[in-house]
Amino acid sequence: MSADRTSVGVPPEAEPHAPHHRVHVLNLQGKPGESVSLPLAFSESIRTDLIRRAVNAARSARRQPHGTSPTAGRRHSVEWSGKGKGVARTPRLMGSNRGAQAPNTVGGGQAHPPKVATIWLKRLNTKERRLAFRAALAATRERALVTQRGHRIPEAIHLPVVLEDPIEAVGATADAHALLERLHLVADVNRAQWGTHVRAGRGKRRGRYRHEPKSLLVVTSEPGKALGFRNLPGVDVVSVGRLGTEDLAPGGDPGRLTLFSRAAIDRLTARLTAVTP
Repeated sequence: MSADRTSVGVPPEAEPHAPHHRVHVLNLQGKPGESVSLPLAFSESIRTDLIRRAVNAARSARRQPHGTSPTAGRRHSVEWSGKGKGVARTPRLMGSNRGAQAPNTVGGGQAHPPKVATIWLKRLNTKERRLAFRAALAATRERALVTQRGHRIPEAIHLPVVLEDPIEAVGATADAHALLERLHLVADVNRAQWGTHVRAGRGKRRGRYRHEPKSLLVVTSEPGKALGFRNLPGVDVVSVGRLGTEDLAPGGDPGRLTLFSRAAIDRLTARLTAVTP
């Protein structure tokens, strides 16, 4: 049996570290400028299973408990004729042969109705949640995953897109639309606009009248920045402090087209280094 390397004075081999990927910071005219290093989380392995678990856990926290009334479908005056009469044991209306109240009758109660006490919340370990967030960040750098989600991006652009800090001062929708035209990213906004349609089914009655595809995500350093992008179809604006896995991978599918400001990259680096997964 061979001795341990540390027991014989041989230093252990250093674990390989993933390199820091670098991207060019684009100005408001779409011209590349300085090159910056992305946080090490953008070099993580993409764990689609963890990303979907984290998204499902976030969705379950917003699910509203619902249930039926305990007396729903059972508000009838019924009688049972008893056994041995040659008829089914279904309760029937008083003075009638029509069945009622039983689950197999018209207007009867459900056999196993939903209950308000049902616990819909799905919990996720802290380390798994942080690892899922880092994997979702790494997926924004993969062009194949971004195009697989349906995003329309030019061939020459590098992902993720990092822009100069003046992007956070864009407060008008017209200015935001003009900026995306200069970056050749307005095609993805048009895709979300053309794909918006009236939802089928009862969701129209419950505040979900239209279904709108997700377009690009704008990440700012602080809340209340880059407000001009909010009114564009499918575009979401979120600060680094509130950035989550569901923002980076809507529906659990990683690879959303993401735009970071230069200050947001610095804040993201500080956030990732403050708490290790």
